[in-house]
Amino acid sequence: MRPLLVLAALLCALLGAAQPASAHTELVSSSPKDGATPAKAPDHLTLTFDEAVDLADVRVLTVDGDRLPVARPPKGPAKGPAKDNVVRVALGSPADGKFAVVWSVVDEEDGHASSGRIAFTVGTAPARTGGDEAQAAAPAPSPSVRKGLVAVRWAGYLALALFVGGLAFVALLWPGGAYEPRARALLGLAWTGGLLATVAAVGLQGAYTSLGGLRDALRPATYADVLATEPGVVLAARGLMWVLAAVVLAALLQGAARSPGWRVGALAVAFGLLRTTGMTGHNSEGSEPAWGAVADFVHLLGAALWIGGLAMLALAVLPRRRPAELAEVVPGYARLAALSVTGIVGAGLVLAWQVVGSFDGVLHTSYGHLLLVKTAVLGCVLLAAYASRQWVRTRLDLAVLLRGDAATVRPFGYSVAAETGLVLVVLAVTSLLVTADPGR
Repeated sequence: MRPLLVLAALLCALLGAAQPASAHTELVSSSPKDGATPAKAPDHLTLTFDEAVDLADVRVLTVDGDRLPVARPPKGPAKGPAKDNVVRVALGSPADGKFAVVWSVVDEEDGHASSGRIAFTVGTAPARTGGDEAQAAAPAPSPSVRKGLVAVRWAGYLALALFVGGLAFVALLWPGGAYEPRARALLGLAWTGGLLATVAAVGLQGAYTSLGGLRDALRPATYADVLATEPGVVLAARGLMWVLAAVVLAALLQGAARSPGWRVGALAVAFGLLRTTGMTGHNSEGSEPAWGAVADFVHLLGAALWIGGLAMLALAVLPRRRPAELAEVVPGYARLAALSVTGIVGAGLVLAWQVVGSFDGVLHTSYGHLLLVKTAVLGCVLLAAYASRQWVRTRLDLAVLLRGDAATVRPFGYSVAAETGLVLVVLAVTSLLVTADPGR
């Protein structure tokens, strides 16, 4: 146990550093330009991006699907050092003098893919690449891969919340829950789902960035390519944290919930899981990446404590209807949930301004619209939570006196169930926000 805890602490220290700010990598210019008519057929195409790119992350294909070689521009005394944001693409010599390529690039920080199409004709009328035709011809990730990535991220968020929040619930409010079969099953399912979602995310991320299909997500070469990138390293670290979490879970099931050593290990693993989950999001967008990283961590932690505790309360505590447990656990969770919601709202405001940056971005971008939907659903969740809190204030004592009578506890169960269902919708919208372009 001790070496694993040391390894978890080292990973947390390495992953705790704030990431540099960056937006999605975009093409700034090309030479020749899209739609140009050069008098002489060029032997290469130069692409200039808005930030440094790795050659391995840049793909340029002909319209027939053949991959073209990419390299840095040659260095020389007159030209100066090669720039990290410039890529040179070797071109062939088509018989009709018409050149058309599609390009894609993967952002080194968050793994998002950008793509487009460039066409030009030698010595004739300009190539028409604007309008709907150009948009249809531009490459884009497969819709099935994108949906799969959203589903996997939703499963990952849910597993993270259930596991971290469930561990905190048992450690802080209900140590006896370590022996309850329902609680043990919930934590075991959360751990299994988190590990499987992380493994699946690696393959789907590779298929997404290479503009491939679902079959590409199952190929070993796809995993190898992704794990060589920065987002892949983060996913690998998250997978390792889930492996270490198995040790923490096994110790909990053996009754170590009150052990100081177990609590330190659980805290280290929870920090690692939360940090690696936030490192591939949009929190580094904007001028203050450090504040974005802190806000993202607080946001994830608050959501995990709230959602995981809510699930543990609904699925493990309430079905037992034991008066002593209700009197001890429910008020404690009400206070923890109130603190978590405060952290979620405060950190959410910081993240929204960090990523969107203006009210115009909220109102006139797809990212802003999704953010408004998430806020509206969260408002409904808070109404259900308010109903639960009112029950705790006015009906909990009666439920204890009646020894957890089903009719007395049922209204509280209904409000908790409604709150849980709406939270799943919030997580679904969050998964869409991660794959959407920032609202700047």
